[in-house]
Amino acid sequence: MSVVETASPLPASAALNEHDATFRRVVWRIVPCVTLIWFLAWIDRVNVGFAKLTMMNDLQWSDAVYGAGAGIFFIGYFLFEVPSNMLLQKIGARKTIMRITIGWGVICVAMAWVQTPGQFYLLRFLMGAFEAGLQPGVILYLTYWLPTHRRGKALGLFVSASAISLVVGSPLAAYIMEMSQGAFGMQGWQWLFIVEGIPSVIIGIVAFFILTDLPSKAKWLSAREKEHIAAELADEDRKLGPREHSFFASLRDGKIWVLIAVFFCIIAGNATLVYYGPSLVKEVGFTDIKTLGWIMGGIYACGWGGMVLNGWLSDRRQEARLHTAAAAAIGAAGLLLAAYFVGEKNAAGLILSLALSSAGTMGAIPIFWQLPGQYLSGSAIAIGLAVINSVANLSGYFSPQLLGYLKTTTGRYTQGLAGIALVELLATLLIVVFIGSRRADSA
Repeated sequence: MSVVETASPLPASAALNEHDATFRRVVWRIVPCVTLIWFLAWIDRVNVGFAKLTMMNDLQWSDAVYGAGAGIFFIGYFLFEVPSNMLLQKIGARKTIMRITIGWGVICVAMAWVQTPGQFYLLRFLMGAFEAGLQPGVILYLTYWLPTHRRGKALGLFVSASAISLVVGSPLAAYIMEMSQGAFGMQGWQWLFIVEGIPSVIIGIVAFFILTDLPSKAKWLSAREKEHIAAELADEDRKLGPREHSFFASLRDGKIWVLIAVFFCIIAGNATLVYYGPSLVKEVGFTDIKTLGWIMGGIYACGWGGMVLNGWLSDRRQEARLHTAAAAAIGAAGLLLAAYFVGEKNAAGLILSLALSSAGTMGAIPIFWQLPGQYLSGSAIAIGLAVINSVANLSGYFSPQLLGYLKTTTGRYTQGLAGIALVELLATLLIVVFIGSRRADSA
């Protein structure tokens, strides 16, 4: 008697486990590399703040020169984000990420030899121009590999590198400047730029060999694993339904404008924490730099925790809209409480408020980036991500100036913090009112 064997499909649970294993492999291949790159980007972006402590005296520059040079970074950032993402679509992610990372690393090293304000302005502008496109480029790159319900944790880990850089960057910069002062006839601030710029150049080269542009080109995936990725991405595309593929057509829809406004409001809160957090802590009596640094490290660590936790919750519940709105509301509440406690000179209350705001504000950022893909696709999302990020990051230029102006005119931080808290709360209201619920798992 002959027996004809027929292939039977895997049970649903076994198939799901297979898919889970495939995407774990993808995450472990891609996410650590891009997260390290984003960590180094933030280290190199903000190290000028530590270099300022001695560079200003050595070069005989005024605070106005420093302020202009620090701020011009965002102009380069604004102008080159869209071209960078358009180029990514044309030449691929790994060449784009390599170009970006090596470029800003070289500029960071070159900062060690600035002598005139003009040189400082030019290099800071170029730093922003080279770094432009990295965050939206990586976010776009992850959409090629991970469906929405698997992307939250990955984005949370990636974006959280900025918070981690703030936690470890301060003591690292202080250590480099102190230990290298006078070595080979150079100042500590010069060595800071050199030592922190070189790793970026190295990782840019390494990334070219680690990253793969598309799943279909990945030699490290089996044919079956490639099928898993293609199937889940196609299934998500079907469930989300028709989306706009033309960016310029999407401008008529209005959703892109709402998304820009939402992220602008979130970044206003984040920039306040980054640029004024130490000043607020100092305001309530912590004047020792080392103590202040440890306190801010703890506050930023809460921001990192908020990013990872909210990413995990968003993936678990397969929902991004309300997770973004709720996190922004928590961030705004923390700033409002900080406005009260800084006025009362209540140190414990202020620190806890800033920790709450950090967890909420930073926790909103990675989940926000799930929203554009629910409305845009194709070239529209490539350009849209860059436009949203570039315009919203101008908030990082304006909101610290607003807070500084109000502090100068009123002598207190209270009004400025309350105002920025209301701006961040506006992000929650915009999401609830104008961004509809579109779950990727809905039919």
